[in-house]
Amino acid sequence: MFGDNLWSLIKDEFKKYPAQERVARLLMEHGLSVRNDRIYCGNIELGHSAVAKAAGADRRVISMTISSIQSSKKLRVIFGNLLPTCSFKNVAPQMNWGVLEILPEDVSSPGIISRVTGIIAEEGISIRQAIADDPHIHQSPKAFIITERPIPARLLPKIKSLEGVSGVVIY
Repeated sequence: MFGDNLWSLIKDEFKKYPAQERVARLLMEHGLSVRNDRIYCGNIELGHSAVAKAAGADRRVISMTISSIQSSKKLRVIFGNLLPTCSFKNVAPQMNWGVLEILPEDVSSPGIISRVTGIIAEEGISIRQAIADDPHIHQSPKAFIITERPIPARLLPKIKSLEGVSGVVIY
């Protein structure tokens, strides 16, 4: 509907209001939606004060950001449909699962996750989760592959040698 210009749209809508843009970025980072003049994490309503504290902003900036979102059809559609995502990255080691962090050479290079998961699948290891950072949100985006069991260290050189991969870390 809006193409690949999500961040351009958001930056353009908030260009005169940098504090609101920071709040909008925070909402995006955490998958917090805006519906009916309120902010939600899934179906849990969040108070303006809590969001303001997290954003380092005044409660009024939160209210103004919500108003800006609600007054724009495009922003209303985007922010009205955001969902938080559960990440097992920090829990995986306690569950005896594997965590592979992939550092891309170029975040726009297609197929990196596909190539990495292919090697993991050849080893007979199931993937529980794959999450990639958005390069417009994170300065140094990474991808994380969570597996049903730890990934053998002997696979690291093979994974690191893949096109588009600049580094890998096993947790």
